[in-house]
Amino acid sequence: MTGLIPYLHLRGIARQALLFYQSVFGGETEMNTYAEFGRDDGPPDAIAHGTLQGPVVLFAADAAEGEPALRLEGVMFSLLGSAEPAVLERWFARLAEGGTIIDPLQRRAWGDHDGQVTDGFGVTWLIGYTG
Repeated sequence: MTGLIPYLHLRGIARQALLFYQSVFGGETEMNTYAEFGRDDGPPDAIAHGTLQGPVVLFAADAAEGEPALRLEGVMFSLLGSAEPAVLERWFARLAEGGTIIDPLQRRAWGDHDGQVTDGFGVTWLIGYTG
């Protein structure tokens, strides 16, 4: 793998998040529990490491006791031009389910389309395309 891959540390909801992102973006998930990794610093069924491999690649885990969990400010994940316009519009709509539209996906004065949405897990996405 090359490139930047976001790795989300969540408080007991990594499985839920990865399955949600899989339902949005497609691809395949793989998850390993604390028990499978021989870890005893969290619940045995918590996710020690999980991946989503597909058009969008993400890693996620349940934060162990004492580890900080996801808190994002001043950052967004950008999916500008990363798929066909109809796919990006579908992703935007799905991410908005249970989340908050910050700025609707729309045509801008310069001719491109973009918008911002914060999903139900607190991740803000900038989604757009040319034309």
